[in-house]
Amino acid sequence: MMDIRDNWRVILLAVFLVVSGFALFAPGTGGSGGDTAANGSVVDQASDGPSNLQFGLELSGGTRIRAPVNGLTAEGVDVPRATDPGTVEKQVAGNLSNVAAADVTLRLAQASNETTTVEVLSDNATTGEFEQALEQSGYDYESVRQGVTEETRGTVVRILRDKISEAGLSGGRVQQVTTASNKHFVVIEMPNTNRTEVENLVTERGQVQVVAGYPVQTDNGTEHRRTPLLTQGDFSSIGTAQESRQLGPNVPVVLNGETAQNFSDAMRTFGFTNEGVNNCRYRQTPDDPGHCLYTVVDGETVYAAHMSPDLAQTFRQEKFTQSPNFVMSTTNMSEARALQIHLNAGSLPASLNMDEGTSYFLAPSLAEEFKLYSFITGLVAVAAVSLVVFLRYGDPKVAAPMLVTALSEVVILLGFAAAIQLPLDLSHIAGFIAVIGTGVDDLIIIADEVMSEGDVNSSRVFQNRFRKAFWVIGAAAATTIIAMSPLAVLSLGDLQGFAIITILGVLIGVLVTRPAYGDILRSLLTDK
Repeated sequence: MMDIRDNWRVILLAVFLVVSGFALFAPGTGGSGGDTAANGSVVDQASDGPSNLQFGLELSGGTRIRAPVNGLTAEGVDVPRATDPGTVEKQVAGNLSNVAAADVTLRLAQASNETTTVEVLSDNATTGEFEQALEQSGYDYESVRQGVTEETRGTVVRILRDKISEAGLSGGRVQQVTTASNKHFVVIEMPNTNRTEVENLVTERGQVQVVAGYPVQTDNGTEHRRTPLLTQGDFSSIGTAQESRQLGPNVPVVLNGETAQNFSDAMRTFGFTNEGVNNCRYRQTPDDPGHCLYTVVDGETVYAAHMSPDLAQTFRQEKFTQSPNFVMSTTNMSEARALQIHLNAGSLPASLNMDEGTSYFLAPSLAEEFKLYSFITGLVAVAAVSLVVFLRYGDPKVAAPMLVTALSEVVILLGFAAAIQLPLDLSHIAGFIAVIGTGVDDLIIIADEVMSEGDVNSSRVFQNRFRKAFWVIGAAAATTIIAMSPLAVLSLGDLQGFAIITILGVLIGVLVTRPAYGDILRSLLTDK
């Protein structure tokens, strides 16, 4: 009967294998649970095959977009800390043509090692125009450069992840990457998705407004004005895009308390509750539209709605705030779904510059070939290692546990990948193959050290030799982790995935599989 105290490492390895198998194949776990992976990837609710493994772009096909964020940044701007940011933003925007105050952002320095920055989050201004606008506004600055701040890029990445999640696209990944020349890019990878769909989703800023359009009598006659009333932050609840017989495609929304009161007051002030009821002629006579509530996305009117008698009555009786809900209509379900995505995820502070970016599409059929070749490569690696090990030792008692232990590391890593919903790409496959090689190397060191001075007479002799070998593989593992750490931390594309898998494999080997192999080898080679 096995002594649990002497063989607890083998038991620990068995527990890891059982848990990994559960994460890989049990329904409702791994890839079928949750929406966001630990590495920031957004994944689907269902796995791609009999296992719970998720596959990234290179193993499932899809689209990758790599582009910088549109914008200009002035650094070292001389703005007093007590200054109202809104005032500075309006001054700078006022000295730039085709740039709204909402497209200018002031970030005041909060610490001695920080600098005050002003960003123009638009492609409607040049560096020279921005410099001139700052000078006209009376603000000195150190430099003006292309690009945006780290905070803005982080916001762009977060909102793009939300948009992909809201769109229900599977296996997507959004991250920042920095080149050796210190250029910053946002990379979006979308498996099983065509290029047009991804570009439409991620290149639109998604700024949604509800705008009141109404006639005003002036000395020069009737003037039609538009007043923005609502934006994304004014909604406390956003429903699912739907289509009804009376209202057509729409998205139900609920306003928050203060906004609901302001909206109700505006409807009465602008005449929507009286002559404005059922008085929107935007489609028939665009020059004389009457009273219309416009749904505007990125400055484009996607729908013009009239005021219904029932809703107008709630405004007149000042009961709207008791139940501040209405629907935002569109012309088709595609626009309604896009509207829902923009409302839930929010608007991007700046768009992506596709003129300076790149995009490509990988056909799913080609990705399936990559998946097959990766599997064949893995089998060849295992077969080659097995052959070398058996030729080296010729003793199944030494070689067989060595191979089983090395493959256990791969199973545990696959279980970990399934548990955190890591989309596997070719870089990860390369990491798995590297783990097999380094793992067997360490196991060979253990076997050679243990058997180097002839037969092992006792467990005490075995343990002494095993400790010497373990110091060697421990030092080798530390060296590997140190060498791979920069690749794992820096945003260097595919190298990051390779480094992460390699480091995890080394840690699992040193902490779990190598000690377990030692216990197995001791049981097979010693009698006492």
